Amino acid sequence: MSLHPKIEAITARIVKRSAPSRAAYLAGIDQAVRNGPNRTPLSCANLAHVFAACGDTDKARLRADATPNLGIITAYNDMLSAHQPYEHYPERIRALARSLGATAQVAGGVPAMCDGVTQGRGGMELSLFSRDVIAQAAAIGLSHDAFDAALYLGICDKIVPGLLIGALAFGHLPALFVPAGPMPAGIPNKKKAEVRERYAAGEATREELLEVEAQSYHSAGTCTFYGTANSNQVLLEAMGVQLPGSSFINPGTPLRTALDDEAVHRVLKMTALGDDYRPLGRLIDERAIVNAVVALMATGGSTNHTIHWIAVARAAGVALTWDDMDQLSQVVPLLARVYPNGEADVNRFQAAGGVPFVFRELLDAGLMHDLATVVPEGMRAFTREPRLEGGVLTSVPAPAVSGDESVVRTAAAPFEAQGGLRLLRGNIGRGLIKLSAVKPEYRYIEAQAVVVDAPQKLNKLHAAGVLPRDFVAVVTYQGPRANGMPELHSLAPLLGMLQNQGRKVALVTDGRLSGASGKIPAAIHVTPEAARGGAIGKVRDGDIVRLDSEAGTLEVLVDAAEFAAREVAANTSPALHDLGRNLFANSRALVGPADQGALSISCGPPAHDGSAWDYDAEYELGCDADAALAPHEAKDA
Repeated sequence: MSLHPKIEAITARIVKRSAPSRAAYLAGIDQAVRNGPNRTPLSCANLAHVFAACGDTDKARLRADATPNLGIITAYNDMLSAHQPYEHYPERIRALARSLGATAQVAGGVPAMCDGVTQGRGGMELSLFSRDVIAQAAAIGLSHDAFDAALYLGICDKIVPGLLIGALAFGHLPALFVPAGPMPAGIPNKKKAEVRERYAAGEATREELLEVEAQSYHSAGTCTFYGTANSNQVLLEAMGVQLPGSSFINPGTPLRTALDDEAVHRVLKMTALGDDYRPLGRLIDERAIVNAVVALMATGGSTNHTIHWIAVARAAGVALTWDDMDQLSQVVPLLARVYPNGEADVNRFQAAGGVPFVFRELLDAGLMHDLATVVPEGMRAFTREPRLEGGVLTSVPAPAVSGDESVVRTAAAPFEAQGGLRLLRGNIGRGLIKLSAVKPEYRYIEAQAVVVDAPQKLNKLHAAGVLPRDFVAVVTYQGPRANGMPELHSLAPLLGMLQNQGRKVALVTDGRLSGASGKIPAAIHVTPEAARGGAIGKVRDGDIVRLDSEAGTLEVLVDAAEFAAREVAANTSPALHDLGRNLFANSRALVGPADQGALSISCGPPAHDGSAWDYDAEYELGCDADAALAPHEAKDA
């Protein structure tokens, strides 16, 4: 199937925009490529430190000049259920590499906080910045310059984007990302949401709520809803940097072990010491970034990636914008409904056909690029399901027919003709809404604003019984510069309960909403944020706010002159200094806007003139996305 003309046009636009920065990036990684093992240039003292703690076999190999050394970057900790299975991975990887005539060492560990623990707490203000710390920590681990390839052990929200950014800084190294898989299905997500809403209404006890939460989060493995963590896995496969079909194989199963072992085999074949050199920085190009966004839209994935993948793209020298994402969402149909966009969890999604089914449909419809990946067969390999037959890892084609049409469908009969995201524009600013999680009857609202600068204040207004029947909650000073852009998932039970009562409610914020959140119309990531003087800070209690997610508009219905003359309201809930928040003051001061990846670190090469990217410049000059696609739309008509 030939590539869809609109996918081709959007990709071409990104390639053109990215040409100077991408060329600079590729030149940088080419300079880092060496003949022979990467440790060869190390001095004797340097090299002795590398193998000082090794056993005799590994020590002899590391002293020699012919064998590859595999670096392991691990995000293991005991608190994250998704990462607990990684505890014994390094030991297994070292043993397998040794049996293959190579060596492997843990190059470093990176922090991995659990957003599920910090939701609604002060620690959530460190969450987004942890991505940048993870990127730096990964780079520190690899800075020993003694590795010929790397394996990355990480799954959850900020961890995979952080690992990707760090890995792309070492883009001359082959790399593979190794998931550990989701926990088995627990209590249905719908049941959990119902109890949460009853608790918010005072109709369920804390003991009842804790019991249902414990039945949902009940074992090792990734949480089973389709939030940021599980979206990470799908996007990694879409870029071809994780083994095909490996995302949703449960921990502790023979197939999971076989896939983990295959990752070691495969990454060792990709080093510059062999004849199948596949550096990460060459694999992740403009087409791979487009594939990731297409997969995000087709599956209704997490809105967090509208920030993270712009940052990841930038690390590879690629200039991706929200406008690109919006245009792709309008081309790509919604093929999956997984909670919070439906009732199924990722285990049921996997059983219905999962990633291989969706990718086969996208490739056949010309909506995804076929490109070089970590396996020789390219993206077509990702349309096959892994199997273990007689102890041998093999694969079979994805099923021709969906195993459950309430969960996954073909491109010819999708859930919706467009993807799961919409870019919003208006006098409040630019923001995003996850359409796939909101029923059509809730996608338009016009109601008075209730303005707060901390989510806890909205809960207090509800407890006092002073909230209007219908309202738009405008939660300001939640952007990256204000307080680190925490997720506001703690508001979901309250707003969901009010919507269930027949009231019209919506959320507008310069903060983030958890990948687990859905159901409520929410305009999030509004930029410019209030802390940068954004217009969201000019909205006042009682103003009428119109959110039309189908039309892509977000407006306050106030006279233009009056609105322009208003001052931005002061922040009465500034970031506090407990729970480590004081350590991130510089991050808040340096961080960029959400639509540029909310980066607090330097990431990727500068633009050709040395300045930072101006993502909006081409649109201000009139070279907008609609104009670029107009010839194709006319042809379709």
